[in-house]
Amino acid sequence: MSHASIHVIDDEPVIRDVLEQLLQAEGYDVTLSESGEAALSKFADHGFDLVLLDLLMPGRGGLEILPEIKKIQPSTIVIIITAYASVESAIQAMKIGAYDYVQKPFKHGDLLLTIQRALAHKTLLDENDRLREELRKKFSFSNILGRSRPMERVFELIKAAAPTRSTILVQGESGTGKELAARAIHTNSPRASFPFIVVNSGALPPDLLESHLFGHVKGAFTGAVSEKQGLFEAADKGTIFFDEISTIGLETQAKLLRVMQDREFMRLGGTKTIRVDVRIIAATNVELEDLIDRQLFRKDLYYRLNVIKIILPPLRERREDIPLLVKHFLDVFARENGKTIEGVSPDVLEILDRHSWPGNVRELENLVERTVVFSRDKVITRDCLPDLFRTPREAAAAPAAEGDGLDLKEQTLAFQRRLIETALAKANGVQKTAAALLGVKPTTLNEMIKRLEISPDRS
Repeated sequence: MSHASIHVIDDEPVIRDVLEQLLQAEGYDVTLSESGEAALSKFADHGFDLVLLDLLMPGRGGLEILPEIKKIQPSTIVIIITAYASVESAIQAMKIGAYDYVQKPFKHGDLLLTIQRALAHKTLLDENDRLREELRKKFSFSNILGRSRPMERVFELIKAAAPTRSTILVQGESGTGKELAARAIHTNSPRASFPFIVVNSGALPPDLLESHLFGHVKGAFTGAVSEKQGLFEAADKGTIFFDEISTIGLETQAKLLRVMQDREFMRLGGTKTIRVDVRIIAATNVELEDLIDRQLFRKDLYYRLNVIKIILPPLRERREDIPLLVKHFLDVFARENGKTIEGVSPDVLEILDRHSWPGNVRELENLVERTVVFSRDKVITRDCLPDLFRTPREAAAAPAAEGDGLDLKEQTLAFQRRLIETALAKANGVQKTAAALLGVKPTTLNEMIKRLEISPDRS
């Protein structure tokens, strides 16, 4: 910690003089006190990064004023200096807040090394406190985290749109947090006390999807042995969220459009009209306009959905959010695994900042969980990272432009195709396993395989 402020509290003038010269030569800002009483009066007007505290002094000794120092300035690191070091005094000092202790006569090099280690520890703690405060105060909206300008725009849109009745289209790549955004809209709306229902649009065949959405009457089809309420009824006065709405078939799209227009529907096989008050939020990881051009998505439904569009940026476009997200995921997974993790080393953050993040925030979340599970220390180091992050292979695997082939969309699709094919090969063609490797949902992977026209022998 450059230009750190160190308070030396020792009753021996010679020790104070020696420490002052030694520490000032290292660039530290040094304050001297000859007693505990004199030292405490200086804490009210000055914040100290570190205190070198003599254990035995006339009047109030180190063990007596140590708790008061920690009470006034909890983040200050305290190192005990004693000529009478013992296991008992050291343990007692550590229990009431000391970071470490050194014994007189001390070697200058050993003392400086202890100070450097203590200040590095303080830097890490201060950074964690800062990020925790940011998480609490400023850089979150419900469970969405970010302090970058792109995320600030997202928060502004959510805050403006949440109180309204408008239909919302959330667009973003896989892993950017579309469902979290939808939940944030619902949670901050007048509908918050009513249901939030998620529809995994691509997980069901059309007939079964319609039965789930609208319900059915007894005998509507083989196996319909009783009447069933649909998700629209279950979501009445609340919100229904269509995850990856682009995967819904054209016939179901037409029925969905009628519900959005008339706010009513009939159960499969039924004749009774059911009215509902449901807000619809839809999500997509593809450009619906492209699907409209290919006659795979209804233009009139698109206009109904696209009243308010919220575009979630990929992680590569909001890299300044990575430390905040890492801190959040570290806290979550350390707590789940019963571990104490103080942070990540600076070189790990540099590596994460350079990564392309094709799986976005979900990929980062999975990576942090893995590092927490395999870490044996309180700080995550590069040894905890997978080979992809610890070697130049990632750069080597990036798609190379041929001739003038610098089209961003084509190069991105080519990279996604190779990444999925690699995952499928590692998973022996099992899509569920490949989806786990990529950090995406199986339904999302299946849709991407179809969209990218990956051959069946690779899936």
